[in-house]
Amino acid sequence: MQVILGAGGAIGRELAKSLPNYTQPIRLVSRNPQRVNSTDELFSADLTQADQVLKAIKGAEVVYLTIGLPYNAKIWESTWPVVIKNTLDACKIEGAKLVFFDNVYMYDPETLGNIKEDNPISPSSKKGKVRAKIAEMITNAHKKGEVKTLIARAADFYGPGIENVSVMTESVFKPLSEGKKAQLIGDVSKKHSFTFTPDAGKATALLGNTTDAYGEVWHLPTAANPYSMKEYVEIIAERLQVAPKMQSANKFLTRSIGLFVPVMKELSEMYYQYDRDYIFNSEKFENRFEFKPTPYLDGIDVVIQSDYNG
Repeated sequence: MQVILGAGGAIGRELAKSLPNYTQPIRLVSRNPQRVNSTDELFSADLTQADQVLKAIKGAEVVYLTIGLPYNAKIWESTWPVVIKNTLDACKIEGAKLVFFDNVYMYDPETLGNIKEDNPISPSSKKGKVRAKIAEMITNAHKKGEVKTLIARAADFYGPGIENVSVMTESVFKPLSEGKKAQLIGDVSKKHSFTFTPDAGKATALLGNTTDAYGEVWHLPTAANPYSMKEYVEIIAERLQVAPKMQSANKFLTRSIGLFVPVMKELSEMYYQYDRDYIFNSEKFENRFEFKPTPYLDGIDVVIQSDYNG
């Protein structure tokens, strides 16, 4: 039996679709879990409570942690270490393996032009420092022989059925579909990689069920040769049959808006990801598993057909 902690998010749902290829049953854990497959077990839990986490993973062979926390640095600083400790402690007691779904915030900003698993860990943001800290907790647990762990990292992601957690969805797809301007930040001429969520779900399930994948960091399959944000807007607008309207806030304006709009304040420290090329490298995974990521044009068409076709 395998368990998804944070099963209600975009990645958790896609992962749940793929896991029946490897195991039955699957237990979906969140505050308000909903079935993805007819045979799914549902378990409601607060992952900040150690006793609830232990009950949630009871009997599990593999635990996937795909939870998303509110996009707030203070919440991340106080809550992420607690969730990670609770999960590691529970996995140790149960003898379960842990697969952690991660992002790239911990990497040195100067290496974003080719984001690889061995890039230096040197975060420049508060959120990045939290990510570095919890990744170290997970890696150390494996090194000490306490819990077998692996880390699966994705770029910013996009895909069908995503709400509120995708830059591409909130800044491009939604406003363009409503006849509004795409709302961007940074230099729109810079290239930016995006991981397609169905690919991420399939790949995470594959990693969790590959014995020799543990003890490593894996970048999930992401199409090479990404477009610039300007080009994404033009491509998506063409497919939606609307004008490719857009506006972009520079660093000063992003910070200024953040004085009044909390989410922009949180986003301002991540501005560095949008003023330079952000190119995610998943060659390690692709070569190991002979997995070809979904091309951007195909992924964009899936999103439009799923979410914006009438």
